[in-house]
Amino acid sequence: MKSLFSVACLLIGFGSAFAQTDSSAVVNAEWLSRKISKGVILKQAAFHQNLFESNQFVSILEIKQKRRYTIDLAYEDSLLRTTSEFGEIHKALAAINGTFFNMARGGSVDYLRSDGKVINENRLNKDGSRAVHQKAAVAIRRGKLSLTEWNGSDTWESSIEAEDVMLSGPLLLRKGSIAGLDSAVFNTARHPRSIIATGKGKKIYFIVVDGRRENAVGMSLFEARKVMKWLGMIDGINLDGGGSSALWVAGQPFNGVVSYPSDNKKWDHEGQRKVANVILLKNKKP
Repeated sequence: MKSLFSVACLLIGFGSAFAQTDSSAVVNAEWLSRKISKGVILKQAAFHQNLFESNQFVSILEIKQKRRYTIDLAYEDSLLRTTSEFGEIHKALAAINGTFFNMARGGSVDYLRSDGKVINENRLNKDGSRAVHQKAAVAIRRGKLSLTEWNGSDTWESSIEAEDVMLSGPLLLRKGSIAGLDSAVFNTARHPRSIIATGKGKKIYFIVVDGRRENAVGMSLFEARKVMKWLGMIDGINLDGGGSSALWVAGQPFNGVVSYPSDNKKWDHEGQRKVANVILLKNKKP
């Protein structure tokens, strides 16, 4: 019995050591930082087998919600556009792909409201239940972004007081605490990920974790939420990921695509998938 207890303690010790190593790798990484505009910084880091024992590449656009900036949604009802196209058309400073959509017909499969008008309703499961990506929301009121979670009611999204509302999920962080995730493959498998998060000092974050390549394998949502927690973020939700994941910043090299979209199965900046909606950072004055 004593020997079993010793083995258990040893395994726990190994687990703690890996967690400490991973958190240190994130916090102490050599983040390449570029000032995009006042209060807007692009941070990127490559990890070589030292984060979750894997190669990773993470891009974070850190935004302080100043009066000069506004957050907005952009969408198409039936057409699909790349994230960079959305950003350029709307003369944005930056854009990240949005929520889940119908790849054949276009349009969001989750509730989407823009300028007070409902664009798309939730496409529920066959049994009438909500999909996991319909249990959290990006809410934009007067150009300021906040994140909220489902209250259990059927009419929750219509009661959110904001001009723009985009449902997505699952929720990853809530008020600084790790949110619960089930063991579905969508959560446990490693994929490219796109995430919106908030932090102290009225900061918001556009986050893309690249994946599906040797240089960056992607993260499970369990891993992604740990990274967010280690970086001190407060609230965060998952957006559409996989081949849809893309981060675009105006004026940057490679036509502004700063992440490595995976839809062309190459490690370059050319593999954007066309999507139905995005979240934009814009100047209030053109």
